[in-house]
Amino acid sequence: MRQILELLERDAQLSHDTIATMTGIPVAEVSEAIAAWEASGAIRRYKAVVDWDAVSDDPTSETVTAFIDVSLAPARGVGFDDVAARIARFDEVRSVYLVSGSHDLRCTVIARTIRAVSDFVSQKLSTIDRVQSTATHFVLKTYKRDGDAFTAQEADHRLPVTP
Repeated sequence: MRQILELLERDAQLSHDTIATMTGIPVAEVSEAIAAWEASGAIRRYKAVVDWDAVSDDPTSETVTAFIDVSLAPARGVGFDDVAARIARFDEVRSVYLVSGSHDLRCTVIARTIRAVSDFVSQKLSTIDRVQSTATHFVLKTYKRDGDAFTAQEADHRLPVTP
């Protein structure tokens, strides 16, 4: 059954018939499994990965992506979970991870301008109780996101070989 989820994660537009053919699982079983995962929340949503640079030539439509590392003071009984949940509720925040290393959380934030990211950090994030420090890293160029390469594929220069 894991195969079904991996196929959907790679391409959410695959039909149940195609998934059944690829996995060897009957179509009815594939459909039932997908419906059950959707109902239980295991499948959260279906989405497209868009290369906005390839479709948008309007400079006012650009956004800024930043990774913000957050150091926290843990609280007895909840650790970092309550602060992480609070941060995740902000509209600017796309993801929040508990990470190892010198910081405790890594957040992905998307905003219209660098100033908007700065305002988010200074006015919303840093004012949360137990946030001790932040480190902001701005994305300058995206090469790959969600498993999809955003660079032009290099032409295959190998000579054709026939058996």
